[in-house]
Amino acid sequence: MTRRVKIGKVTIGPGEPLVLIAGPCVIESQDLLFRVAEVLVEIEARLGIPVVFKASYDKANRTSFRSFRGPGLLMGLEMLSKVKERFGLPILSDVHKESEVEPAAEILDALQIPAFLCRQTDLIMTAAETNKPINVKKGQFMAPWDMAYVVEKIASTGNRKVLLTERGTTFGYNNLVVDFRSLPIMASLDCPVVFDATHSVQLPGGGKGASSGQREFVESLARAAVAVGCDALFLEVHPSPDKALSDGANMVPLEGLSPMLERVLRIAKAVRNE
Repeated sequence: MTRRVKIGKVTIGPGEPLVLIAGPCVIESQDLLFRVAEVLVEIEARLGIPVVFKASYDKANRTSFRSFRGPGLLMGLEMLSKVKERFGLPILSDVHKESEVEPAAEILDALQIPAFLCRQTDLIMTAAETNKPINVKKGQFMAPWDMAYVVEKIASTGNRKVLLTERGTTFGYNNLVVDFRSLPIMASLDCPVVFDATHSVQLPGGGKGASSGQREFVESLARAAVAVGCDALFLEVHPSPDKALSDGANMVPLEGLSPMLERVLRIAKAVRNE
C-alpha cells in the first residue's frame, strides 16, 4: 500500500485529493513570490486543491554560466519563509549539495532532489537524515524501476517520507519523452507519485544556450497523468512566462492556471470517484 506523505498541512497519497505543487521556476523577487502565492491561495480555496508552494533559490544546472540562477541560499530561504508566514502555504525547494541541507531544512517543509542529482548518494542521505519529506525527481536518464534504489537509500536512514516525480526521459537531441507506465511503476515502490507537467515539455538546451519548451502540451500531459493516477501535479507558473528569467518557455501563464486546473480536476474526480 502506497504510503501517504504529509508536507506541512498537505497530505499526498491514496485516498487524498489531488495536490498541486506550484510556483515560479526560480526566485526573481519577493514581489513575484507574493503575487504567485496570492493566486495559488485563491485557487486552493475555490477549487479545493491543496497547494504546496515551490520556487528555487538557486538554479545550479543552467545551460550557460551567463544564465540567471537566483538570489542564492540564505536570501532565497528568507524570501520563501516570508511566503510561508504570509500565506500559510507549505514550502518546497531544491537542495544541490550537502552544505545546503541543514539551513534549508530549517525553513522548508520538504526538500527536493533535482533530477540530475537523483543518484548523488551523499546528498540524498544527508537530506533524508533531516527526516523532512523528500521529493526526488526521477533522472532523465533513469528507468522508473531503478528509483527503488533511491527509495532504499532514503529508507536506510529511517525516513519513509518519499515522493517520486516523473519529468520525462531524454534520448538526447534537445527533447524529452514521457512514458506514463512510469507512474504505476514508481507507485509500486510504496511512494506517492508526482507528475511534473512543465519540465516534461522542456526542450533541454534547445534555446541557443538555454532550454526551450512547448508549454502548449502542458495541459495534455497533465490530463493524461491524472487519468493514469498521479497523486500530485507539479506545475511551474509565472505571470509573464516569456519574460521569466528561467524556464519561461515551458511555464504556465498564471492567469491560465485556474481554468486549466478546473478541466484537469474533472478528470481527477472521475478517476478518484470523488
